[in-house]
Amino acid sequence: MDFIIKKPSSSNRTIRMPDALIDKIAKLASEQDISFNQVVVQCCEYAIENLPKRKDK
Repeated sequence: MDFIIKKPSSSNRTIRMPDALIDKIAKLASEQDISFNQVVVQCCEYAIENLPKRKDK
């Protein structure tokens, strides 16, 4: 079996956030020793995975 290095694809987007939220994310990233971007990605993934299911769909 061959070893294959996988590189996840990503795209750049510009988003606007309140300054207070940016400060909270930056503080959390620093405390956890991970990048600001990784905090945002993980928070978004968690929020999407944990959305309540809509009954009308």
